[in-house]
Amino acid sequence: MSKIKSFLQRKNIVISPKLYFIDCMSSLALGLFATLLISTIFSTAGKYLVQVSALSDIGEFLNMASSFAKTATGVVLGIAVAHSLKAPPLVLFSAGVVGLCGNDLATTFMLGDVEKAISAGPAGAFLVTILAVEIGKMVSKETKVDILVTPTVTICVGVLFAKIVCPLISLCMYWLGNFVNTATEAQPLIMGIIISVVVGIVLTLPISSAALCAMIGITGLAGGAATVGCCAQMVGFAVISFRENRWGGIVAQGIGTSMLQMGNIVKKPIIWLPATLAAAVVGPISTLVFKLQCTGVSAGMGTCGLVGPLGIFSDMGFGNTNAWIGVVVCCIVLPAVLSVIFNEILRKLGLVKTGDYKLDL
Repeated sequence: MSKIKSFLQRKNIVISPKLYFIDCMSSLALGLFATLLISTIFSTAGKYLVQVSALSDIGEFLNMASSFAKTATGVVLGIAVAHSLKAPPLVLFSAGVVGLCGNDLATTFMLGDVEKAISAGPAGAFLVTILAVEIGKMVSKETKVDILVTPTVTICVGVLFAKIVCPLISLCMYWLGNFVNTATEAQPLIMGIIISVVVGIVLTLPISSAALCAMIGITGLAGGAATVGCCAQMVGFAVISFRENRWGGIVAQGIGTSMLQMGNIVKKPIIWLPATLAAAVVGPISTLVFKLQCTGVSAGMGTCGLVGPLGIFSDMGFGNTNAWIGVVVCCIVLPAVLSVIFNEILRKLGLVKTGDYKLDL
């Protein structure tokens, strides 16, 4: 046992849930942002710019860039995960192939009377890359022909594992996403609350809500509820912590991430309540009143770089008045107002006091 432990330590292999499900998933989210998400932003802008004669060349350029960014998704996801695992160079570069396989490998299923090819997507890239990289690290620099052995082992292990597990991942992600999206259409009140609260909480936790939304293929009303839930957390914390963090806190949390408050939440969990209650309110308003829609990665980004609202406009159209009103009300105004109200109630009860939200900015 000591020899195995010593070997794993020498190879920098750490069996850790935090490493795999927090650090790796965070890197996966960055990979998604640099490819799939930026591709969506480019294609949305390009779609409108090509219609303006003076800007049509810029629009065509953005559409081309969008196509390349989307095509590179699997490769970048593999490299992103390998980077978070501190893979040596040959393993890191080989992980790009593994990520591409895990992301794009499609399995054909009969769903009712329809034959459908489903890929495992980011979930597939995530799981197969972790295994391939850890095995690749074991053999890295162990032979005199490392330049052949390491990429061969890393890629073959990854592709073989993808062939075994990706069909199951594909089916699970499809049914999970289908359940969430269909259930929200059928029960927009209940599911609006659940999705908004759960995805918003995941956003603030050191887990990637963007990766989660991309993995299950969230879309439609469910994606809209996820978006406003994330916005409620970010805008909520930015506003209620203004006493302590001033304008720097508004920018850091409102445009950056509410994850910055995790240290304070661990010390005093009740400070999480105002933003979470705000999410529970705006979720069903999004699904029932404004019927906001968003897809995949964008749904899990909230107001980070304004990606969530841009995702809604991408799905519903920039000319959609309902989308504009819904974004202003559900993503900004209501989260801010409701969070302040709930927070002041907690202050009156003596459960929250000045300094509880202080950040080192």
